[in-house]
Amino acid sequence: MTADALRPVSWRHAWPRERLAVSAAFLANGFVLGNWTPQIPLLQQRLGLSEAQLGLMILAFGLGAVLAMPLLGAATARFGSRQTSLVMHAVLAISLPILVLAPNVATAGLAILLFGAAMGGMDVAMNANAVSVERQRPRAIMSSCHGFWSVGGFIGAATGGFLIVSLGSVGHFVLVAAILLAALWPIGRSMLEDRDAAETTARATDGKGTPGATSGARLAVIGIGVCALFGMVPEGATIDWSAIYLRSELGADVAMSGFAFAAFSAVMALFRFLGDGIRDRLGAVRTLRLSALAGIGALTIVGLAPNLTVAILGFALLGIGLSNIAPIAFSAAGNVPGLKPGVGISMATTIGYSGILIAPSAIGYLAEHFGFQAVFLGLSACLLVILALSPLTGGADRPPEA
Repeated sequence: MTADALRPVSWRHAWPRERLAVSAAFLANGFVLGNWTPQIPLLQQRLGLSEAQLGLMILAFGLGAVLAMPLLGAATARFGSRQTSLVMHAVLAISLPILVLAPNVATAGLAILLFGAAMGGMDVAMNANAVSVERQRPRAIMSSCHGFWSVGGFIGAATGGFLIVSLGSVGHFVLVAAILLAALWPIGRSMLEDRDAAETTARATDGKGTPGATSGARLAVIGIGVCALFGMVPEGATIDWSAIYLRSELGADVAMSGFAFAAFSAVMALFRFLGDGIRDRLGAVRTLRLSALAGIGALTIVGLAPNLTVAILGFALLGIGLSNIAPIAFSAAGNVPGLKPGVGISMATTIGYSGILIAPSAIGYLAEHFGFQAVFLGLSACLLVILALSPLTGGADRPPEA
């Protein structure tokens, strides 16, 4: 770490327009996902879906995202992250009215597949753009970008229900789409153009867009993706099962059952904004190791919690542990020598976000047989793997290009 990284800088220097633009893209993406949450029961009611059919719809969303990520990684490598991010931003806005107006199960399934693909594709492109901005800055920015995503999700989830009551389900998504399209111009105007960097990397490859010596690089990205995956599995468990755990095994009522996820989310957002400064001071590998250790301690507290209060405190600590694992992994994946940032990030995000798909059903099955306390204790093994693979993330500390 250089002395420049410790020197105080002005707000304008610390937050140039390129950083503000990519942060706004993360905010917009999270805002859409937050607004999607209150639409789910309305979709079920409108189409008369059973619980199993709704589960398949939600699975289609995740599959659309995971299938789109490698394709958009290749597009980002060829055209640059700015252009790809803006295109997927527009497709995401267009997909919302299509989804809410779908007249039957078949068309809704296709619409939600498109919606998931747009979310996942934009995720890859905006993470690649954040890596490009981060390379030009003396300080890390990736964790704060993910912090803005968390803020966007909170705003969307907090306002979505009120907007549905006021405007109806169609009016709600039309308004969200309009806000998203309105944000497209200022974001696009200021977002960093990194197409020249992508073309420079392409000229260094074997003519097929694939670097000549990529086997080691690809193995490194797979390992980094596993770090992201095992950071997201406990996150998915908290999202989907924390309330049920509090109610079924710790006697929480309906009002208290949401406190675990609320504490987890609030602390995670806070430490994502603090995470860049922590990484600048400690380095990516050390920060990742401390995060994993905090997560192991948190899962131990959650799994052994004798009462509701201790469990909620454990979930809050888990927010600290998991907050910076994915941002560090994505920064590292975008800086693996021999791979373009878009390709590296698409591989890591595809592996990582598959954890959100795998976790709900697998954890439900295990909890049915062993109980949630045993499951949360067992999830500590995921973070032990991250400790073992942490040296692979040293590339997140790559010195800036300028």
